[in-house]
Amino acid sequence: MLVEMQTPVDTGGRDVDIGALYDRTLAHIYGYILVRVGGDVATAEDLTQEVYLALARQLQTGHEPPAPLPWLYRVARHRVIDFYRRQERTSARFAAWTDEAANMAGPMTEIELIADREQVRAALAETPPIQRIALALRYLDGMTIAEIAEAIARSEHAVESLLARGRATLRSLLRDPEVKQ
Repeated sequence: MLVEMQTPVDTGGRDVDIGALYDRTLAHIYGYILVRVGGDVATAEDLTQEVYLALARQLQTGHEPPAPLPWLYRVARHRVIDFYRRQERTSARFAAWTDEAANMAGPMTEIELIADREQVRAALAETPPIQRIALALRYLDGMTIAEIAEAIARSEHAVESLLARGRATLRSLLRDPEVKQ
């Protein structure tokens, strides 16, 4: 949920009403991002928060953007691009993992491996992104809980919870015959 910005920002002696700026620009920036993330409200809210956090950081350095709305649009565009880049890297990581798994020797026939690989890919695609990232870092990259916590800026307890929920989600999706392939 988006919240009002009422936190004062130290701008090196200049008085900038960040609350008023936020009120004037929020609908524009949020709408811009929402359209570009395919209507995903949670993602749009997260990225909008990141944009206004960047504004607060910019103001703290004492450099108020000369034209705040165009500056916010540029930051929003960059945040959306970064979001899709992260998604692309995650997808590439899963593709490499499933291709590697297919090359491993085992009792299954090639047809069974292909069917299983596609089912796992489909299940992973249905897993919420943050759970997918935690699962990839843990099981594909072999990172420890502490390393994952540092990488995604969460507590170790939160990472353990994400992994448990991710495994449960995958388990339920793999048991469900209606998983998209």
